[in-house]
Amino acid sequence: MAVVVFLRGVNVGGHRRFRPSLLASELRDYDVVNVGAAGTFVVWKPGPLAKFRTELLKKLPFDTEAVICDARDLLRLTTGNPFGAEPPAPDVVRFVSILVKGRRVHPSLPITLPPDGEWLVRLVGAKGRFVFGEYRRDMKTIRYLGEIDKAFGTKATTRNWNTIMALIRNLQSRSSAGS
Repeated sequence: MAVVVFLRGVNVGGHRRFRPSLLASELRDYDVVNVGAAGTFVVWKPGPLAKFRTELLKKLPFDTEAVICDARDLLRLTTGNPFGAEPPAPDVVRFVSILVKGRRVHPSLPITLPPDGEWLVRLVGAKGRFVFGEYRRDMKTIRYLGEIDKAFGTKATTRNWNTIMALIRNLQSRSSAGS
């Protein structure tokens, strides 16, 4: 089965930049598909994960963490809407943070950051390694996204909900074409 790779902290604000499409091309033996510009990939033929992880990290021009998830875990996110039925306000962006290490126990949710006043980040749910939230478009938001690591006791990497849905569509289309 395919896996999905999320690189942590790359191509953000000009920091640790690289071209994901070139990396995917260099890893063509693993049948890697790049999704977006933030270091997100579907790997259709990963083989032994330790070997693939080593090969992937060796090709990057900097050190980073690679969070690797079974594609089936992503596909399960399509059951039930973690954000509810209401569409978000125009200044609100939905996201998923992927925990580097899975946790059996999650903090009590929802969590709003900052805890007092108008929220900039709101964590609304969690399912295994996936934390669902919303943030407001504001210059201070990035600071509060960093607090997800503290709240869950492990590092996390964050992707826009639209990126997650693009991953899921990629997985579904390739899976249904192969069946």
